[in-house]
Amino acid sequence: MTFKELGLQDNLIAALNKQGITEPTSIQEQTYDKIINNANVIARSQTGSGKTLAYLLPIYAKIDENLKSTQAIILVPTHELAMQVHKQVELLSKNANSSISSAVIIGNANIERQIDALKKKPAIVIGTAGRIHELIKKRKIAAHTTKTIVIDEADRMLDQNNINAVKDVRKTAMRDTQVLLFSASINDKTIKSAHDILTNPVIIKTSEKTNIPANIEHLFFVIEQRDKLEMLRKLAKSINPKKAMVFINKAYDIEEATQKLKYHQYNAECIYGKVDKLKRKNTINAFINGKLQFLIATDIAARGLDIEGVTTIFNISMPEDPKDYLHRAGRCARNNEKGLCVSIITEQELPLIKSYQKAFGINILQKRLYQGKIVRK
Repeated sequence: MTFKELGLQDNLIAALNKQGITEPTSIQEQTYDKIINNANVIARSQTGSGKTLAYLLPIYAKIDENLKSTQAIILVPTHELAMQVHKQVELLSKNANSSISSAVIIGNANIERQIDALKKKPAIVIGTAGRIHELIKKRKIAAHTTKTIVIDEADRMLDQNNINAVKDVRKTAMRDTQVLLFSASINDKTIKSAHDILTNPVIIKTSEKTNIPANIEHLFFVIEQRDKLEMLRKLAKSINPKKAMVFINKAYDIEEATQKLKYHQYNAECIYGKVDKLKRKNTINAFINGKLQFLIATDIAARGLDIEGVTTIFNISMPEDPKDYLHRAGRCARNNEKGLCVSIITEQELPLIKSYQKAFGINILQKRLYQGKIVRK
């Protein structure tokens, strides 16, 4: 099916063509009519399948550009994802010659600047549930004019840490407000939690099993815990990736890894929870623009960043949940390019490798370094 056959406006089709997007993905094709016709939707589709446009395109079609009011609220778990969606809105509007705009509203940021941004009456508000609810209570965001609420990364947004804030936002909107849930992994628990937020949803799954794209090669190296960062340095030299993300959970280790790579003349920077928001923004922009070879991060980046051209993923801290391995691996090999996902583990972490293989039906090969080259174990 083409975008024209879906019913998308000509200016949006032209805008997508400028991004090199010429036909809808499966999730876009299956959800467009449902969203246009105001159905509540729970949609699961794998990482990199075009979920953001799957909800933005019908939202654009439904927005009345003559109304200067909030018409859609998009709830996300992280600052990075909020900025990613915001940039897609900016790009769509610029290329489609549309007046539709968005504002990013997140916690731990200057609230007065956010209030100033809201004075411009953006049609779309994107951000974290807690801060958006705070500004709804202050009457800076008009929830009663909102036609659609999107809950992106729904499995995370409906966990015990976030669901109450999401419910608070939902309660401020009109009863017939459309609610859309999107994620790469939605289980029965998430669907059960969703029933407190939306009624009679259409459930769409683009595949029965969440899969990692076949164009990603998976390797692992077994060493002592204390040697992990040195192995990262050696692999950086051996592989010399064009653009790589490194996942580490502890802030101290992130800083150490960054300094080690810099010492050896690699262009590397890091982001994690306590890094200043401006520095995080500048670091991410540098990585997007190809000025950084290595971006070292916690899992906040696995969910929040959709960056073209990432060739390699390094896992230093191994995720307990296979879904998080999926999200990390899915950061590379976009648009059918080849990718490499490398895990540096201890003997004790071998069961985690087996759990990823079982969950996704993939083959993760054990390798070793010999004279600076990757060889069979």
